Amino acid sequence: MDLDEFLKHVSETDDLGLLAEKPKVKPPTADERLVSKFMEIVEFVKANGREPNQEITNITEFQLASRLASIRNNQEQSSALIAHDELGLLDSSNGVADVSDVALHARVAEPEAKYTHKHKKPEDIESLDDIFSDDALGLLGDDSESIFNIKNVPKKADMPKSIASRKRCKDFDNYQPLFEQCHADLKSGEKEQYKFTGEQQIQKGQFFILHGVMCYVADMEERVKKNGKVNARLHLIFENGTESDMLLRSLATELYKDELGRRVMPKSEDALNDMLGVTDEDQAAGYIYILKSLSTNPEIHSIQHLYKIGYSTTPVERRIANAEREPTYLMAPVQLVASYKCFNMNTQKFENLLHTFFGKACLDVDIVDLNGKLCKPREWFIAPLQAIEMAIQLLINREIVNYQYDCSSLEVVLRQDQEQ
Repeated sequence: MDLDEFLKHVSETDDLGLLAEKPKVKPPTADERLVSKFMEIVEFVKANGREPNQEITNITEFQLASRLASIRNNQEQSSALIAHDELGLLDSSNGVADVSDVALHARVAEPEAKYTHKHKKPEDIESLDDIFSDDALGLLGDDSESIFNIKNVPKKADMPKSIASRKRCKDFDNYQPLFEQCHADLKSGEKEQYKFTGEQQIQKGQFFILHGVMCYVADMEERVKKNGKVNARLHLIFENGTESDMLLRSLATELYKDELGRRVMPKSEDALNDMLGVTDEDQAAGYIYILKSLSTNPEIHSIQHLYKIGYSTTPVERRIANAEREPTYLMAPVQLVASYKCFNMNTQKFENLLHTFFGKACLDVDIVDLNGKLCKPREWFIAPLQAIEMAIQLLINREIVNYQYDCSSLEVVLRQDQEQ
């Protein structure tokens, strides 16, 4: 059988069509690409409730903002996109697009104009804005053909099945009075902002402040335990008129990371205890405290982020009254930074676990007491206050086994065997 006969035989017996010639996919035209890139800007505005900002360091948002400015400055492109401009983005005189009512900005379709582009001369390019706006071929874009899109790189982990994103809340009018009342209570002092300290505080009907925006937990699905971790899908309403189906653990992580992340609660201490699940029947076990040294010794005073983590069965103020006479306090006055009253637990074991967690950051110094005896305090650690507070909450939530303290970055980070 010669080659021609063999190929004919293979073709006739190709039941799966493996050798059939595949039709070529027609590449998008310039107009289609222009519409596609403009719709990415529209989706960004819908998701964030604002136009992309060129002042933001995020490269993706910078590209979108530059692209929008370029389109606005090109009359031919603007005319070609009028039929797709449901948010009124092409009219720069309107300022930031208002997405509260998309229907108000609907435009009547007009004949499309051919997409043309005039290149800037090299001497006219003076900034990043000029470079991105002169990108006629879309090489600097963020689509599948972008030079910013890294290909053929193995993924470290599978992507989650669903990613929470914000979108416009269609029935925000039902929630707006709740936000107004919450702000009024904060102004009158009936409610206060407290630092977020644990996932157990995320409950239906609670208010939080995330990245400067107040959010309300409108609903929470049943908590589900998976891989030893409890999680639940939330229905979050943000005061900027958007909503999200973020997971409980995701919200907690963002609140932990946000230095200004807060929860809003009644000022009453009794109400606070109720939220934390503490009742009159619970037994106080002592105090975990954090101290800052007021030593004038240059060897001590020059150390940044130096804190003592300790425990006491008596009120902390009484325990540190003679700090300048005790080597455990570095023979100097101290400042009480924070204290936590513990219930129904072994407070000393709690303290030991924290000392182990920050063990590599323990201060190595020798102190001479009033009798001339050399002592080596072991409860002082070089770690930012935020890292210590986060470790305490992770220990309370029993999540601390998944984290470690990084002495180089001075941060609490996921253990390498926990990263996905």
